[in-house]
Amino acid sequence: MQQILEKYNSLRKSETKVADCILEHPEAAIHFSVSELADLAGVSDPTVIRFCRNLGFKGFQDFKINLAQSIIPEIRNIHESVNRDENAPDLVKKVFEANTAAISSTLGTLDFKAIESSIQELARANSIIFFGLGNSAVVAKDAYHKFFRIGIPCQWFEDSHMAMMAASILKQGDVMVVISHSGSTTDIVDALDVATKAGATTIAIVSHSKSPVSGKAGYTLCVASAETGYRFEPMASRIAQLSVIDVLSVGVSLVHSESYLGNLDKSRKALVRKRY
Repeated sequence: MQQILEKYNSLRKSETKVADCILEHPEAAIHFSVSELADLAGVSDPTVIRFCRNLGFKGFQDFKINLAQSIIPEIRNIHESVNRDENAPDLVKKVFEANTAAISSTLGTLDFKAIESSIQELARANSIIFFGLGNSAVVAKDAYHKFFRIGIPCQWFEDSHMAMMAASILKQGDVMVVISHSGSTTDIVDALDVATKAGATTIAIVSHSKSPVSGKAGYTLCVASAETGYRFEPMASRIAQLSVIDVLSVGVSLVHSESYLGNLDKSRKALVRKRY
């Protein structure tokens, strides 16, 4: 906030619109995507990025982190609902309630047509790539674990270079699924660009319907959680993302029920000797 006030008079006219918007809605700005802030301020996405860099930040995400630190209590970086002296029963209740609320909110906002189309695309895919970075990589791996049993060749990546190379050799009939909490990760956007250029179908699971990742994906599945306003590391939203993956895997399994059940029987028999 202080940087904005100090440099306000040196900003371009378009950048002052961004500054005014943030000064008027500082807490809301924390969970805006770059596109959402640009729309509210009536400017382009590059103007928002330029504004952040003129203030001395590396980009929009760096700016948001600094803004959050200046106006949100430090303890909210651990969890959006807890207090420093939280007792165990209340801690359990608040974390579970946040996770439950994320799933419930997502259920109320999911685009069912996009879900149906995504299931159809995945069901007829020749191959599937799942890609996520950081915490989102865990969701991508969970998706791979569920989908490889269906019988569709699939891979998962948490390395941006490997994902980029894999995306480049996709073709029509293949699908890339990306998971991104912020929806603003450049490596995810770049991979979507490459996959689309190669002719593949793209699906994004994000927490912001208006974000660079959402704008690049063929289908966007948006999850909701209260943490989006405070945290940049997904917690409750991760649970909602996993639930969306469950929906997609169950839907595709129903389409391929015969082969899926056969594969499931084989995998269970293969694991018999692994258990007591």
